[in-house]
Amino acid sequence: MTDAELAQALRAAALLEGDFTLRSGRKSKYYLDKYLFETQPALLRELGRRFARYVTPDVDRIAGAELGAIALAAATALETGKPFVIVRNAKKAGYGTGKLVEGRLEKGERVLLVEDVATTGGQVIEACKVLQDAGVTVSAVVVTVDRQEGAREAIESAGLRFEALFTTSDLGVTMPK
Repeated sequence: MTDAELAQALRAAALLEGDFTLRSGRKSKYYLDKYLFETQPALLRELGRRFARYVTPDVDRIAGAELGAIALAAATALETGKPFVIVRNAKKAGYGTGKLVEGRLEKGERVLLVEDVATTGGQVIEACKVLQDAGVTVSAVVVTVDRQEGAREAIESAGLRFEALFTTSDLGVTMPK
């Protein structure tokens, strides 16, 4: 599948029109429902292949924030043979290990964080802070779709390298926010 074909497949699978409130609290006339593309094996496989391009020899592990990026991290791990970890939004309360990062993570490792859709970059920055607090270096943040609403700027301002497989422009999304 070419990049143009994948962009159109993502749009066809996930673009919803209407009135939506995004995680950031912003209002939008469109929503890219990540679960509608992440649950499609052919699309998930293609995304895993593209994320794998960012897994350089110095990357020890893949990371994905719950819940949306877990499938992406797993697909990337399958494509590269690198293990992955899950970054929780909050600690488990009163049961299990109570960890914010699930999976094996060692201090000093270099981690590639994959993400689904980025608007302001808030969740990505939070996940990177959890990883950094665990003693690892985030080599880069790679998102499936950058909504082009400030995520790049916020993530780069936090001192992180930002890459996007696609932007909303690549998907042909030009509706007013």
